[in-house]
Amino acid sequence: MDIRIERRERVSVIAVEGSVDGATAPALVASFREEVLGGMVRIVGDFSGVDYTSSAGLRALLETVKETRQRGGDLRLASVQPDVWRVLDLAGFTGILKLYGDTDAAVASFAG
Repeated sequence: MDIRIERRERVSVIAVEGSVDGATAPALVASFREEVLGGMVRIVGDFSGVDYTSSAGLRALLETVKETRQRGGDLRLASVQPDVWRVLDLAGFTGILKLYGDTDAAVASFAG
């Protein structure tokens, strides 16, 4: 799994490539947490490169969305691939997280 972080004004875009599973989820949680603890509580997860997520990945997302919302921010996902979207939907995450077609739309959703 590869993680890249880009800042767009007051939004952190965390681009993830590869599978999010028990072996890689801790690195994802660490990246999210580092941004949150640094005061960046508006986070977009660019999932265009994620082809698989396990329950460990779902836990990472849930933990992060809770942390960001407690601090007045949010975690939003962009460009979620169909197989990953299906897992999110089956687990009820499409009702918890806001999902966007692309990163620009997700970043723009924080305006206002």
